[in-house]
Amino acid sequence: MNNPWKEIALSDYENHMSLEDVQQLQELNRIMKEQFKLYPIISVMVLGVAGGNGLEHIDLKKYKRVVGVDINQQYLEEAKKRYMYLGDALELICLDLINEADKLPPIDMLISNLLIEYIGYEAFQRVVKKTNPQFISCVIQINESEEFVSNSPYLHAFDRLEEVHCQMESEVLMHTLDDVGYKCILSIDYPLPNGKKLVRLDFKYQ
Repeated sequence: MNNPWKEIALSDYENHMSLEDVQQLQELNRIMKEQFKLYPIISVMVLGVAGGNGLEHIDLKKYKRVVGVDINQQYLEEAKKRYMYLGDALELICLDLINEADKLPPIDMLISNLLIEYIGYEAFQRVVKKTNPQFISCVIQINESEEFVSNSPYLHAFDRLEEVHCQMESEVLMHTLDDVGYKCILSIDYPLPNGKKLVRLDFKYQ
């Protein structure tokens, strides 16, 4: 059966995420600006890059290589159109992170925003071991209720996500990465308008 993310239109995803009472697209954009700026690196990989939200903050004076990974080829084609000005620095890879992590290249920093909940802790650990980054920056969503997708006009576009979604816990993610040598060096909470919150956790290889 196809991964549900292959069937969700990018317009539905971005319109839902940017709604006034959701505002996750906007918040993630602000977070990514900081993620790209903070560490002394020259290459970065963005997992679940979708249409490229946040890539406008890439400084080509700093970055020599920017790798975007997604399971949806149409998302990547749109990202390529939007960020053609990044030229050869931008590399877009279509693959299934659960089954094809062995195809990933090594990288200085791994960014994984709202992605781990759709591949699971063990698959993410495999991705980390294969890419061998110096730094990892993750954003996970913490839900007070059972509903992880906020109510919106686009809600039914996400009906099948329950098949692949798992609830995230900060401590479990910390233990998962500690097992492969990464220590948490930063933790920030970002409250959202609908009662949910985003949690950013950054790690450094020890």
